[in-house]
This record gives sequence, C-alpha cells and structure tokens, in this order.
Amino acid sequence: MRAMELATVSNQNRSEVQSKTSTRRQAMVTAAVAAGSLVFGSANGNVTAPGDQDISHSAESIHQEVVFKASRKRVYEALTQAKEFDKVVRLSAAMQGGMPPSARPTEISTEVGGTFAIFAGHIIGRHLEFVPYERIVQAWRVVDWNAGEYSIAKFELVEQGAQTKLVLEHKGFPKGLAEHLAEGWRINYWEPLGKMLAAS
Repeated sequence: MRAMELATVSNQNRSEVQSKTSTRRQAMVTAAVAAGSLVFGSANGNVTAPGDQDISHSAESIHQEVVFKASRKRVYEALTQAKEFDKVVRLSAAMQGGMPPSARPTEISTEVGGTFAIFAGHIIGRHLEFVPYERIVQAWRVVDWNAGEYSIAKFELVEQGAQTKLVLEHKGFPKGLAEHLAEGWRINYWEPLGKMLAAS
C-alpha cells in the first residue's frame, strides 16, 4: 500500500512539474510574441521594419565608362601621380581660365591612407585602396561640402587590347548633386585625361 501511495504522489508531482513547465513555456512564448509585435508591428498583422524611415530609397550614384587609347599602367599612373595628374588639371574645363596664383598645387600621396588635393584644392580626400594598374578607391569630397561628408569614388581599369576601359562608380555624395558631379567627371577628368594621354 505504501508503495502505491508513493507511486501516486510521484505521478502527481510529475504532472504538477509538467503543468508548471508547460505554463512557463506558454508564458515565455506569449511574452516573445507580444515583444515581437511591439518591435515589428501590432499583433493584428500590420508589420513595419524597425527604422524603415531611416533608409534612403532614392540614393544617387554615378556609373560611367570611358575608353582611353593607352595601357592600364599609363592610365593608372596618370590618376595616381601628382605630376601626371597636374597635366589633366591644367587641361580641365575647371582650370581653363587659369589657376589663380594662390591656388594649391596638385598633391597626390602614393600610399594607401594618404591624402590628395586636386583642382587647386577644390577636391580633396584620402586613398582607401590601391591595386596597381587595376583599381583605385578614394574617400572623395568637394572642399565646400559639410564637414565630415565624404563620398566613395572607385576607378576600375579593364584592359581591352591596346586600350583601357575605365569604369567609375561614385556613391555617397550629398543628395541632388548627381547631375552636376557626372558632368564634372566628364569635363574635368575624362576629356582632359584623354587629351593628355593622346599627347604623350
């Protein structure tokens, strides 16, 4: 009899533990669902991503491709050596009126992490990546942008026989400047670079 009583008590204890565990699990699941609906929307199915209003759905970027009658090595050097790029600057639309006497000279570091100042100091930035004769990545800004505002300019050089296709990807600049910057790349970089390469 005593053994049967103990077995009955043991079965009752097991049932109580299972019941409490089940209730605890249900409470945790209910709390998780409630918390989820606070973060992601209400329990009635209206779901919104957190911070959705913080994401730009109209980010601007520039993609340009231009072919030069020169080797990748020659194009790369023209973009990364101050003496060479200064020739581009002097042929650019921005500088056709002549550089003012107080203009900052073309400065281009050859080190990753080094800085550059071109077009009389109007364009400044820092080199993020160099892959010789293949890729240049820069943190790039116009000097009168708000402090701390930098865009990313990536130049990819693709060999095409005796020619080089340069692919520019420019992203992260202040909104509304895409057309102005795209034209600037064309008349201040690609056209004078083409002239300089043809003359050398």
